[in-house]
Amino acid sequence: MGGWVAITILRNNFMAKIKINKNKCKGCYLCVVNCPNNLIKIEKELNIKGIKSACFSEGKCTGCAMCAVICPDGAIEVYRDI
Repeated sequence: MGGWVAITILRNNFMAKIKINKNKCKGCYLCVVNCPNNLIKIEKELNIKGIKSACFSEGKCTGCAMCAVICPDGAIEVYRDI
């Protein structure tokens, strides 16, 4: 699936999904410092660029999409299936 990892979180009976394309991530970590719930961490392994990319850690995401908005590379998507 080309480096995309899908994470599903329940919020208000609708499913919020976060996708982080680890191979698109350049490691600026703006998403890490801007997540209001501290749910995005730094991956332990290197991506294809040789960078430790961002990854979602377990927890309840509010679906605010701050991570997707702040990402300069468009490597993060947040959406809901209704």
